[in-house]
Amino acid sequence: MRKKNKEPKGLYVEVRNNNIEGALKKFKRMVKDSGLMVELREKSFYEKPSEKRRKKINLAKSRQAYKDIKEKA
Repeated sequence: MRKKNKEPKGLYVEVRNNNIEGALKKFKRMVKDSGLMVELREKSFYEKPSEKRRKKINLAKSRQAYKDIKEKA
């Protein structure tokens, strides 16, 4: 006989003492920390590989510029 795993897949929050607001707050935090919404936004449309590379390079340049400004101050 196979044991069935009772743990739900994905993100879930247990509601305790009918505290729906607290559970919702915790769930929203979990979704934000997991990066799920960012991933869904990125996959909502096709992006060419060259555009991905260009975006990655531009982000690295802006991070470096910010780091240089911080070091000078």
